[in-house]
Amino acid sequence: MRRIVGGVFQSLDGVIQAPGGPTEDPTGGFAHGGWLPQFFDEEVGRAIDRLFNRPYALLLGRRTYEIFAAYWPYVGRETTDMGDTFERVGSDDGEADAIAMGEAFTRADKFVLTRGAPDLGWANSHRLDSIDALQAVKQGDGPDLLIQGSSTLYPQLLAHGLLDELTAMTFPVVLGQGKRLFGDGTPARTLRMADSKATPAGAIIATYVPQGEPDHGWAGPQTSSARELERQRRMADGSW
Repeated sequence: MRRIVGGVFQSLDGVIQAPGGPTEDPTGGFAHGGWLPQFFDEEVGRAIDRLFNRPYALLLGRRTYEIFAAYWPYVGRETTDMGDTFERVGSDDGEADAIAMGEAFTRADKFVLTRGAPDLGWANSHRLDSIDALQAVKQGDGPDLLIQGSSTLYPQLLAHGLLDELTAMTFPVVLGQGKRLFGDGTPARTLRMADSKATPAGAIIATYVPQGEPDHGWAGPQTSSARELERQRRMADGSW
């Protein structure tokens, strides 16, 4: 059976939208695309390597798939008037790394969970039309399913108990708006921290394993003071 593993870049207030560049995803009026590079350091690079330096398939939502499909097969390459592509000569190490990542992503299976009908012309792309279809893939043989971006997936995965591990890289920036890691429809769940570290640039890299539903209780002794009873009454009638 495969595992489903998430790897996410998020702001301190949980925004995961468009970390990589200004035009990546400005939908909803998001004005902070490209907020991640200022915090990228060697420790963040090593955390990313740990995610990808093992066999994997990609599990993506439709919009993240379209972002990837429009970028990774083409990064570091030029297109001729005849439609042929070639690698640019003299590219720097960062560009060479991006070309290698693009080639790896092209080779990998890419599962797209969507009710729509996106163009799946990128090699080795597969549409999944339901959580049941995803469950069937998860129960089969093959490498782990690695999520990148794709905020719409997490509520569904948590609700159906399909998420096995999440590595959240949280950066010291508050963005105030944008798509959140856990958006509308996210069920209440607890997670166990399996590993964590802070990087020199101020990122917190933490790996979590989902556990179950949260317990509820009091952090200290209860009180039934007249003032507390009045506060409870006002909450109940909506005047608090």
